[in-house]
Amino acid sequence: MALAGIIYVLRTGVAWRDVPASVIGCSGVTCWRRLRDWTEAGVWPRLHQLLLSELRAAGLLDLEAAAIDGSHVRALKGGTMSGRRRSIAAGPAPSTT
Repeated sequence: MALAGIIYVLRTGVAWRDVPASVIGCSGVTCWRRLRDWTEAGVWPRLHQLLLSELRAAGLLDLEAAAIDGSHVRALKGGTMSGRRRSIAAGPAPSTT
C-alpha cells in the first residue's frame, strides 16, 4: 500500500497530505515515512538491480532503446556542483540615456 502511495505522489505530483487514503489504503504521511525509511535502508538501489537482473534473465532488457534523464528530479538533500552556479536573477535594466 505504501509503495502504491509513493507511486501515486510521483505520478500525480500531489502533496503527501493529499494522498487519498481511502483509495491507496494508507495515509500520505505513512507513505512518506516508508519512502524515507526505505531510502535510508538502501532499498531502491537493491530493487533496481533486482529488476534489471530479472529483465535481463527474461531477455526483456534492451538498453539500445534506453534513455536516462534525471534533470527534472529535485535533489532534496542537495548534491555536489561541478561548476559555477548560473544566476537566475534579473540583470540590470538597459540604459535609456
